[in-house]
Formats: sequence, structure tokens, C-alpha cells
Amino acid sequence: MDETLTPDSGRRRALRPRVLVMANQKGGVGKTTTAINLGTALAAIGERVLIIDLDPQGNASTGLGIDRKNRVTSSYDMLIGERSLRDVIVPTAVPRLFIAPSTMDLLGVELEIAGDSDRTYKLRKALEAYSDSAGDPTGAVTYVLVDCPPSLNLLTINALAAADAVVVPLQCEFFALEGLSQLLTTVEQVRKTLNPALTIHGVVLTMFDPRNSLAGQVVADVRRHMGDKVYETVIPRNVRVSEAPSHGKPALLYDLKCAGSQAYLKLASEVIQREGRWRAA
Repeated sequence: MDETLTPDSGRRRALRPRVLVMANQKGGVGKTTTAINLGTALAAIGERVLIIDLDPQGNASTGLGIDRKNRVTSSYDMLIGERSLRDVIVPTAVPRLFIAPSTMDLLGVELEIAGDSDRTYKLRKALEAYSDSAGDPTGAVTYVLVDCPPSLNLLTINALAAADAVVVPLQCEFFALEGLSQLLTTVEQVRKTLNPALTIHGVVLTMFDPRNSLAGQVVADVRRHMGDKVYETVIPRNVRVSEAPSHGKPALLYDLKCAGSQAYLKLASEVIQREGRWRAA
């Protein structure tokens, strides 16, 4: 059996995996970059991670080296019920990191499931079925990261309805707080109607340029408004992180020593620390 599919002995907990959703209705804020590199960093420190690509653009899949012609099944097939989640998962070049890839078929999924009474719970049900099949070693993942499209459509609502918590990537720019306010309103609506347990895991500030005085002001403003919900780790604007997807690699494989890779490793440690507080609760 492939080593990457063998559960680690002695440290896997019996709990279901924690489901963290990367969400922000604004595009270009680093959702996909965060999903790829946080997932890789978590895998690097010993966690077993599944990324679910729910963006029709499929950039998370491409960024992890999954060629479009090789995406025989995808998250689309899972959402419409033709395949189980386990059926669409493929391994990546990163040990302990798997992905359910995306295709452009997702563009039509809203129309296909719009008449279903459980249309907002498709992903939740797929994840429950996946976790219940614990006899298969690929079921031993500890984290599920969901990469959402840059809009608050049915795909994003499915992700939020299935999530334990939301990770909000936020670009250090002038309109950051405006977009954050809209997302927080949506999360509150989902909590009231679909998923009472949903929480904000944290806000991660991305594309920070210390030479830009506005970026520093944005960081200060977000921390003032969100307090300890903002991760201490700030992801810098970094050329190597931007280059990595064109090579089908996460930044940590492309250039481990670059500032962006090191920041994502720190973020993964911070996520684990917050999770430790959750598990102890």
C-alpha cells in the first residue's frame, strides 16, 4: 500500500476531522493560496489533510499539480450524488495531503441541485458519509480545508453549512474591512439558519507589504475591530509564493525557505494551537 495512505500509528484521534472553510466573497485575497499552503504546512507538521476544491476555476487543484485532463471525477460529481467523496479524492505530491479536485462542471451545479430539499447540505452529507467509513485508511484525515469560489453562492453556502469554522483570508488593502463585514453577516445568517455550531476560526492577513504604509494601517484597523480573532501570523507579499502555482507546487515545495513558506508554517502552528484550545473545551 502507498505510504501516504497509511494512517499514522498512535496519534490519530477518533474524532471526525475538523472542517475549515476558506471564505471571502471578494476575489484575489488569497483564499486558494491559503488553502494550498496551509494544507501543505499542516501536512508537513504531521496532520493528514484533505482539500476540497469547490471553485469552478479549479486553481487549488492546478496549484497542487492535478492536471485538468486527469480530473476524471471531481467535487461536482460528489455534489450531484453520482460519486462519493472518497471516489473523487486523489493524492498529491505532498505526503499526507489529498484533494477532491474541481472542474468547470461546478458552474452548473446550482441549477442541477436547486430543486433538491437538501441542496444546502450536499457537502455536509458527503463529509458525514466519508467520515463514517473509517475502515478505509484514507478516512483518517484530521483536517478538511474547503476552497470556496469568490462569491456567496450555493457552493459557498454548502461549505459554510458543513464547516466547523471559517478561516477568512483578508488582503491588506483599503476595502478589506468592508468585505469582511459582508462575510461576517453571511456567517451569522448561516449560523442562525443552517449551522448553529459555525464559528470564525480566524482572520489571516495576506499580501502584506511592509513598504506600504496603508498596509500597516489595514493591519491595525482589522486587529482593532476583530481582536484575537486575527491570527498573529501575517502572510507577506512574496514572489516565490506567486510563482509556485505555475509549477503545480505549493510554495513549501517550490521554495521552503522563502518568507511566504515560512509564514504559512507559522500559520499552521497557530491553527494547531487554536485547535488545541477547542479540543480541550
